[in-house]
Amino acid sequence: MNYEETIKWMFAQLPMYQNQGAIAYKNDLSNILKLAAHLGNPERQIQTIHVGGTNGKGSTSSMLSSILQEAGYRVGLYTSPHMKDFRERIRLHGDMIPESFIVDFIANNKTFFEQEQLSFFEMTVGLAFQYFAEQKVDIAIIEVGMGGRLDATNIITPLVSVITTIGKDHTAFLGDTLGLIAGEKAGIIKKDTPVIIGEFHKETWPVFEQKAKVMSSEIIIALEDEFADKISDLTGSYQKQNIRTVCKTIEVLKKVSHFEVSETNLKTGLLNTVKNTGLQGRWQVLNQQPLIVCDCAHNKQGIESVLKQVIETPKNQLFFVLGFVNDKNLDEILPLFPRNAKYFLSKPNNPRALAVENLYQKAIEYGLDAIAFDTISEAYQFAVQSATATDMIYVGGSTFVVAEII
Repeated sequence: MNYEETIKWMFAQLPMYQNQGAIAYKNDLSNILKLAAHLGNPERQIQTIHVGGTNGKGSTSSMLSSILQEAGYRVGLYTSPHMKDFRERIRLHGDMIPESFIVDFIANNKTFFEQEQLSFFEMTVGLAFQYFAEQKVDIAIIEVGMGGRLDATNIITPLVSVITTIGKDHTAFLGDTLGLIAGEKAGIIKKDTPVIIGEFHKETWPVFEQKAKVMSSEIIIALEDEFADKISDLTGSYQKQNIRTVCKTIEVLKKVSHFEVSETNLKTGLLNTVKNTGLQGRWQVLNQQPLIVCDCAHNKQGIESVLKQVIETPKNQLFFVLGFVNDKNLDEILPLFPRNAKYFLSKPNNPRALAVENLYQKAIEYGLDAIAFDTISEAYQFAVQSATATDMIYVGGSTFVVAEII
């Protein structure tokens, strides 16, 4: 198979949570452990930082990678999902994994994948570990896919674990309270391994504290008044918390390992995150007049944070282009949106997408001035045509919506 055929096979042949939901979620780590053994346990050949949490994982992982790249290290970066190209998930020093490596990896292991019925995510995690090991990275930043305890990435023994923020997302799998969700996220805390907590919350802190105690691991929190002078090219106001978490992680990493990072490396890495890692969809400005911003925030906590900045941004008229996947609680999310705006709604091109008819009906129930469109592209073009130079258009609700626009 060539690259296009290989990617098509990966998406079509194997279950994937991103497309299919619950069918792709495994309730143990047996499959990834089998795959790791089959590959010769490449995850044991690399040093890692493990990043979990509900929101901010991708930004935090990318900033960490950028800083360590600026310090001269050979850095692997594994994130998910991707926007446009599957290869965005696996990067070496900012460059996407070669197509040829993916083709060879699948060809060499296809029989095993089929025999063991591995999920898309398990297979992709194995691919990342294998690539980073063969490329002899100095360190790899590994982002958790979902949860933590049962996530396929959770077979590594990192130098440092990081948990960003906790919010209600994927509740069907992780639990419907912050405490239960924190318990799943806390699963990445390893024995005698320091863990950085990005946010203090009265419901989640005791969970992390108890887990860290059981694992004899030091628990460190990034305080609000720390690193206030640090800025990033990720300009969303919500990134301040992620920046604190990143700076604290680097501080701890330097104490527990041989890695050396100067103040200049730290500052430059933060400011060159997009350039060094290719990260997209985080308060990404697509146009200035009218101001067009897209963001991947897709749950109550994330949307609440990004809407604060939307509302504070100077503009005349405000337009939203929105779409969601079908597992989102619209009764929690839609009340967050302002009523003095115009809404252009559609269904992103994904099997898990919420039907626009359902979204439109809910929007009307909550008093939003909404119009439904057949495609995200049509909704977006209508917004652009409707806006003047002093207006603002926000595009979001789902990673899939943003991917269609950028």
